[in-house]
Amino acid sequence: MSDGGSITPKIGNMKTLLGIVAGAGASYGIYKLISGGSWRRYKKSGGINEGPASRSSQVSPRPDSLLAKVSGLDVVCPPAEKADDIIHHSAGNLEPKHLKTLLACLQTSTNTPDRCRLLLTLGNAAAFTINQDVIRECEGIPIVGGFLTDPAPEVKVQTLNALNNLCMNIQNQEQLKVYVPQVLELIEMSPVNSDLQLGALRLLTNLSVTDKHQHLLKDSVTLLLSLLVVGDATLQVQTLKVLVNLSSNPDIMDDIVQAQAPASVMLLFDAQTASAVLLRLLTFAGNLKAWRPSVQVADELRRKHDCLFRVMLDESSELHGRLVKLLSHPDGEIRAQVARILT
Repeated sequence: MSDGGSITPKIGNMKTLLGIVAGAGASYGIYKLISGGSWRRYKKSGGINEGPASRSSQVSPRPDSLLAKVSGLDVVCPPAEKADDIIHHSAGNLEPKHLKTLLACLQTSTNTPDRCRLLLTLGNAAAFTINQDVIRECEGIPIVGGFLTDPAPEVKVQTLNALNNLCMNIQNQEQLKVYVPQVLELIEMSPVNSDLQLGALRLLTNLSVTDKHQHLLKDSVTLLLSLLVVGDATLQVQTLKVLVNLSSNPDIMDDIVQAQAPASVMLLFDAQTASAVLLRLLTFAGNLKAWRPSVQVADELRRKHDCLFRVMLDESSELHGRLVKLLSHPDGEIRAQVARILT
């Protein structure tokens, strides 16, 4: 158990992971990916969302790099410093012609470091609303999205970061929704707690802020719950942001409660779990508890022994007892969340 209260096995990818979870006693079987707001304060106009991707991982381009050629400015000695200055301070001032040139160079680049730099620069530019529109109008979203299949993990990470910033624009989401199956597959196939998984979850968080595209993720609940069991605190928080958004939509609640769930998810309702994780987990539980199934639906769900309803909502669930223990948690906000659920 980590400091964040999460279990973090050292394994390769989610396929291996799901086999281990199943073998360790979780009764939900091996997961097979099928491609296809806060509790009571959530509004359909906006759930939990992610801000622009971080610009902290900047890379200084070589003097002969593509960035030096496409900056649109006179490069003087030392050229690397000049390009570095553009990357750090001028992303919001790039003109449409510069963005078009960056996209054109990205399409023809065969060099992994240059692809990363180009995607990084486009991602930084996409943190600004005007550039989000320009990139879409230049047909840049499918250009950037095409690099989700790049063999280099670092290119995929920069691609996800750029798409995440582009996803802050509602109009862009109409084009970005087609990448949901690929993003889910990346989560399943990538190493646990990796930058790839985090980047993919950030994108799904922004795409699920409103209820317009949440139905695209209703079959991913088992995968998300599995991440809660094995991820570290950072991955758990990012996973719960998506689950909170989805569980705020009553139209897909039937699908959510029928999803296979590892029984060990209940172990997270514990005082040793990181507060940031526990608060979001309680919000998710509160959204579930607010759902009221008919007697017939409840009886049908009870016959599915490994579904989320049985694990967290049925009378036989451990949830009530664990919530009572959390009433003595030192964090007042956690105590308040628990009291709301219990009453």
